[in-house]
Amino acid sequence: MTSLDDLPIRDDLRGKSPYGAPQEVVPVALNVNENTHPIPEAVAHDIVARIAAAVIGLNRYPDREFTELRDALAAYLGHGLVREQLWAANGSNEVLQHLLQAFGGPGRTALGFAPTYSMYSLLASGTGTAWIAAPRDEEFELSPDTAVRAIREHDPDLVLLCAPNNPTGTPLSLETIRAVADAAHGIVIVDEAYHEFADPGTPSALELLPDHPRLVVSRTMSKAFAFAGARVGYLAADPAVVDALRLVRLPYHLSALTQAAALGALAHSDLMLGMVDEIRGQRERISAELSRLGFHPYRSGSNFVLFGGVDDPHAVFEALLARGILIREIGLPNTLRVTAGTEIETTAFLEAIAAFAPNRHG
Repeated sequence: MTSLDDLPIRDDLRGKSPYGAPQEVVPVALNVNENTHPIPEAVAHDIVARIAAAVIGLNRYPDREFTELRDALAAYLGHGLVREQLWAANGSNEVLQHLLQAFGGPGRTALGFAPTYSMYSLLASGTGTAWIAAPRDEEFELSPDTAVRAIREHDPDLVLLCAPNNPTGTPLSLETIRAVADAAHGIVIVDEAYHEFADPGTPSALELLPDHPRLVVSRTMSKAFAFAGARVGYLAADPAVVDALRLVRLPYHLSALTQAAALGALAHSDLMLGMVDEIRGQRERISAELSRLGFHPYRSGSNFVLFGGVDDPHAVFEALLARGILIREIGLPNTLRVTAGTEIETTAFLEAIAAFAPNRHG
């Protein structure tokens, strides 16, 4: 059988590994930062009805400009945004891919602050864009001075800021984002995939769009909207940026069924987001209990917690998996990451992790 090494694959892709996380069927899956709460039944019925109506017209191509969806996304985000400033695709990863296709490529560079979302470097590699990993401050924080220093040193064509950061959960201040947007000559992408889980009152980078035409704010419906299986991501930017993305997207890339489902979810945004407070509460509960047990939970503004103080992360991962609890090894020494789930799921995790607590012999 032919192997990958036998194929005339691009040289810069040789030796690369695809993105992936363990996919195990377990009672408590807390490894990929999904919203573990189901979609409310009333919303589900409306979404199904909208999809059924769309099925009748599937002999025709969908609205290539997904006009109604862009209007709904603009209304949801507020900040005076209009249709011309919105873009959407099959998950925020495809949104980011469009940006790298349009503004990256051979001879260009993209910069992020490691550790950060692993798909950034993979998307850069897939588009022939050189990836630069700049350092963070202590505790995975990112100050304006540290960020701007990296911008001035490397002068990248694109900057990717994860706010809050994945996989660490670290919030990113608007001050740092503004400093980067002021210092960078290229496109600055602020990935706000987890923004809805931030503490109430946390400002969004959307506030900076009017004065920064090369700033892009990316969002997703996968997390707070419990819509991971629907694959809907979107961004807000200057209309000229949106025009650039039309040059690289595939024709009719957003299916009529996807558009219908997303419109159904957005029509019930208050109900869909009603679970966010509970998830935030479980996140705080996880952090407090892990700290009590002697672990080191890092500051998080997302729906997950990264925690240190784990002597043997793989052994703990396997032990929890044997009990039907799946969390995430992310490759950072002595750390593991857990998604904030339902109260029952959180309880199961906390009871299981207690057996490995640094303070268990105290």
